[in-house]
Amino acid sequence: MSWDSFPEEGDESISAAAAFRPVPGGAAAFFEEAQAGVVRSLVSQIAELVSADSNAAESGPGSSDMEAQLGLSKHVELPDDPVLARLLPDGYSDDAQAAAEFRRYTEETLRSGKVASAQAVLSSLPPSGGEVRLSEPECQQWLRALNDVRLALSVRLGITDENEDLSQRLLPGDPRSAYVWVYQWLAYLQDSLIEALS
Repeated sequence: MSWDSFPEEGDESISAAAAFRPVPGGAAAFFEEAQAGVVRSLVSQIAELVSADSNAAESGPGSSDMEAQLGLSKHVELPDDPVLARLLPDGYSDDAQAAAEFRRYTEETLRSGKVASAQAVLSSLPPSGGEVRLSEPECQQWLRALNDVRLALSVRLGITDENEDLSQRLLPGDPRSAYVWVYQWLAYLQDSLIEALS
């Protein structure tokens, strides 16, 4: 995830935080163009990251690799990238062999689910912003995609406790400041969507 081209905390174009509200059959929210741009950029980065070294591309009908055709992963170890490791965690922390086998059978499905959730956000959120109306299944995809972005940001920002106020530790001018604000806004957006569904 890159640290550039995101609005600052006081940016007027993004200062009125978007929030979801209940509507019949789902939820809706209005996004300014800058807000839509932030969400789309981050969600796109997650989709690219989790699909980058996936073997799904090798599982087409012309593939001779039976494991790829069955959707089995060639990955058996926790990814080196700390963000990927957070998004694709080990199923067993105390048994390396069981963790490897679990990853082999589940990682490709987990990756494709994350990409599908990201694509649902990208399909429903126009680049120029505007009103977004979601059905209940779309709301669930948004919740998963927002959660993935927040997990990735927490790793990059070094947040270990989601209640921690990292902004108190950052020096003025630190490029991570905008991301801390975005992280907090995404938590607010996610909470508003959960509340709209309840």
